[in-house]
Amino acid sequence: MSDTFPASILGIDGHAHVFSRELDLTSARRYSPDYDATLAMYQHTLHSHGLSHGVLVQPSFLGTDNRYLLDALKQAPEQLRGVAVVERDIARAELEEMDRQGVVGIRLNLMGKALPDFSEPQWKVLFGHVAELGWHVELHRHVMDIPTLIHGLMPFGVKIVVDHFGRPDARSGLDQAGLREMLELGLSGQVWAKVSGIYRLEGTPQENLEFARALLPLLLQTFGPQRLVWGSDWPHTQHEQRISYASVVEQLQALGCTPQVMRSLLIESPQVLFDFSVVEA
Repeated sequence: MSDTFPASILGIDGHAHVFSRELDLTSARRYSPDYDATLAMYQHTLHSHGLSHGVLVQPSFLGTDNRYLLDALKQAPEQLRGVAVVERDIARAELEEMDRQGVVGIRLNLMGKALPDFSEPQWKVLFGHVAELGWHVELHRHVMDIPTLIHGLMPFGVKIVVDHFGRPDARSGLDQAGLREMLELGLSGQVWAKVSGIYRLEGTPQENLEFARALLPLLLQTFGPQRLVWGSDWPHTQHEQRISYASVVEQLQALGCTPQVMRSLLIESPQVLFDFSVVEA
């Protein structure tokens, strides 16, 4: 770790990825990177934008091989936390080892996949382990299916994190299927949402931003600022040619958050959710 790494939190990026094009990719992937997104590159990018900490999320094209992610966590244990992708039958001992290495949750990237049945025995065992470890389950799926998934997870007592605003379609407005129910489920206190991936909301850049500006006050009313976290989604896979870290920071600023809401998104909420124990700036 760099000698200049701050002991206090200047800002937490709640969603980023690291990988190398040389890694073995899962055969089930929808995308193959032709470039590297290394830890050193990410740390430099964080520093360049005045942020200090980050959460590394296992990218879908690496499947359940979390070795590159875990190696990154090992290199910067105070600065980083991780969200892994695991097999349903993973051993408890392996999860506990990940916990010691800085993993704080598992990701279910269900884009383009059949909806899982969380009542199946293997899911029950896995979510029992996740709950006992104090981890969260991150859901990546279009918003119409998010309420069903949340209802399926709630009985396990796990913290639930909804990726990228719940992946609504900005062109369909605030009354689209699933969105209002997702907002209502935010009142439960068991669900968090990531204010991230505005550019993934299906519309034009202006449509996406206007939709996000309209949705954020509703998220603040239902989830509350203490359960919303910001993420860059660096390095913006599949959108690398038109999206940069600077542009997602600009999108965040364009949401018009108050200073207190901004502090919640960047420091207070992610510090609790991702278990950063360092002192705030």
